[in-house]
Amino acid sequence: MIQILDLKEVEKSGIFLRKAPKVNVEAVVSAILADVKARGDAALFDYTERFDGAKSETLEVSAAEIKEAFEETDPEFLEVLRAARTNIESYHRNQIRTGFIENDRPGVVTGQKILPLERVGIYVPGGTAAYPSTVLMNAIPAKIAGVSEIVIVTPPGKDGKVNPAVLAAANVAGVDRIFKVGGAQAVAALAFGTESIPKVDKIVGPGNAFVAEAKKQVFGQVNIDMIAGPSEILIVADKTMNAKHLAADLLSQAEHDKMASAVLVTDDLPLAKAVQEALEEQIPLLARKEIARASIDDNGKIIVAENISEAIGVANELAPEHLELALEKPFDWLDRVKNAGSVFLGQNCPEALGDYFAGPNHTLPTGGTARFSSPLSVDDFVKKMQYTYYSREALLAAAPDVARFANEEGLTGHAKSVLIRTEEAE
Repeated sequence: MIQILDLKEVEKSGIFLRKAPKVNVEAVVSAILADVKARGDAALFDYTERFDGAKSETLEVSAAEIKEAFEETDPEFLEVLRAARTNIESYHRNQIRTGFIENDRPGVVTGQKILPLERVGIYVPGGTAAYPSTVLMNAIPAKIAGVSEIVIVTPPGKDGKVNPAVLAAANVAGVDRIFKVGGAQAVAALAFGTESIPKVDKIVGPGNAFVAEAKKQVFGQVNIDMIAGPSEILIVADKTMNAKHLAADLLSQAEHDKMASAVLVTDDLPLAKAVQEALEEQIPLLARKEIARASIDDNGKIIVAENISEAIGVANELAPEHLELALEKPFDWLDRVKNAGSVFLGQNCPEALGDYFAGPNHTLPTGGTARFSSPLSVDDFVKKMQYTYYSREALLAAAPDVARFANEEGLTGHAKSVLIRTEEAE
């Protein structure tokens, strides 16, 4: 059963602490990366058979497999995918950046160009659940940014096939190539390239501890989006809210992972007790009830604060992945929120809207990193290139200052590269 705690009696820094499993994945992942780098496709086939129990003669999903997946997918779900794509596209098109040019100094032109990455790899988890939503949330911003080629890697089932819903979502989102490989070995393939899988410029998408560690280790060889941890939700609620709704929202994240964290902060003790009871009623009804039970019992908390202002302070300190402001007047409090991945406002906005349909991205910073990082966006799929032009006259005017700066740092070669041009002008 979830604990109810008085905020005065708990250390705020410990509210989100999880009972982390003592698993050292660093050495295992390092060995897998080295093996894939050395043996390429052969290593991928070996690991897929070992970890996923799947044998296959090819790694890439064929056009025939994608066609078959479309035929297997419920037409109504295809329409839902298309509607979600429309919402996600609409939101992310607002993030498109343009370059700039500055030429207000005589003879000087400076500027910045925004360029899309050429090839991006998306990791889509498999295993205990399939996530077509991850496909949409990662591929659509990349497409809007102008990425030339979008590649997906995802673990196959024991039949050697990729979940049909994932393939359908990939087609709807405009993904170019899909490969049947998962785990750290898939990250290695994207980072280094193999005979079948092309090397990419950036790897995005969630995964388990081995995938996260692999992304961490290949960073520098390629870029990555973030090192995401287990899911989090923090709800700030007042007495006007429905306890059953709040319990359902907490469970929407608790069912993800035994390590997921679901926290409610309220200024109303009767509401806290009602939510506690509602959780006990709803957990047994879930398909993933064992996972939700472990998450709620081990990592769940209900915190009773003195007032909503204090509750918002807890949220800012913990910087949760998902923050629900389940308040009668949520917009009155929005400007008080400083640290959160994604904020959901009012009694009619469960976090699940953001996971699938509303439009804002669901790939979010976790583990308190919302203090300094941001949700996945179009910005993640572009790079910025700056440029400078000086006329001869402008260079002559700036040369003394540049040389003085360079000499101050002891870099006489820098100074000379400027002054040699002034000497030629004399």
